[in-house]
Amino acid sequence: MFDKLSIKNLSAAITLLFGVVALAVFGITYFFQELNINLLPFFISLIIGLVLLYFCVLLLLEKYVYNKLKVIYKFIHNSKSKDSKKDIPEDVVSIDNVNKDVLKWASDTEKRIESLQTLAKYRKNFVGNVSHELKTPIFSLQGYLHTLLDGGIYDESINLKYIKRAADNADRLQHIVEDLESIGEMESGRLELDIEEFDIYKLIKDVFQDQKRMADKQKVKLNLETKGDFPLMVKGDVEAVRQILNNLVTNTLKYGDEGGTTVISTFDVDKNILIEISDDGIGIEEKHLEHVFDRFYRVDRSRSRLKGGSGLGLSIVKHLVEAHKQTIHVRSTVGEGSIFGFTLEKA
Repeated sequence: MFDKLSIKNLSAAITLLFGVVALAVFGITYFFQELNINLLPFFISLIIGLVLLYFCVLLLLEKYVYNKLKVIYKFIHNSKSKDSKKDIPEDVVSIDNVNKDVLKWASDTEKRIESLQTLAKYRKNFVGNVSHELKTPIFSLQGYLHTLLDGGIYDESINLKYIKRAADNADRLQHIVEDLESIGEMESGRLELDIEEFDIYKLIKDVFQDQKRMADKQKVKLNLETKGDFPLMVKGDVEAVRQILNNLVTNTLKYGDEGGTTVISTFDVDKNILIEISDDGIGIEEKHLEHVFDRFYRVDRSRSRLKGGSGLGLSIVKHLVEAHKQTIHVRSTVGEGSIFGFTLEKA
């Protein structure tokens, strides 16, 4: 009842309640014992007493309750407000307001702390991963170049081979930097998509043509499973979707089994088209599935580096899909293969 009152209102309520009780006691005594007294001095004394009581209660509440509540409330108010110098109206500093704001502030602060701890852990892992990924090609590059400088440049049996390997590592460094720039652009919101309608089947065939050389080398068959009529029109940024498909198909070729099959299937899902890229490779353990889209996360580090790549391909895929306001998922069974699926809006 009193929790929504300000300090002044609460003092007045306590005084009024005391006055009502005093009048009730006096009334019962007056009528049942038939007191013969002059009522005017009594009421004057009662009014004076209530006024004094009001100021006494107000003084006590302000000294022992209000000032402490105001400090707490102002701290919480200023922690949420950009204008820390703005004073707080007295009528909003009620016990109920302070209680609710303290609980909400504590909950928000706990969430912020958890978020900061998660970000700190992520930053620490990210810095460690970046340095580790850059260190490998840099050390290789240094090794080849110093060997050439120490006289290997005149050895025809190794000079061209080492120059080529140095160039390959320089290219890998460039890919890592370019991929990091791409992710930074996406996360900062600077990426602008050129949304248009296009035939997803045609784009898949173009991607298969781009990947044919690598697929032939791995002896992997590239199949398109279609359901419905041609063409299948969707909305999206053609080049961004091309990059998504290329990265996912490349992923199946790198980590699938030699002589296997990569299949792209399409499904009609309400207002969207679901596109799934599957392989019959070694699969991914369940404990790794929630991290496969993390930057530099590698399920099998030694095999991943042997296959090349920046370790950012799937992270870029996730950002590009989400830039389309769509979703991506992965499911996998060890020894049977993996399926990556993402959605695009129907045209």
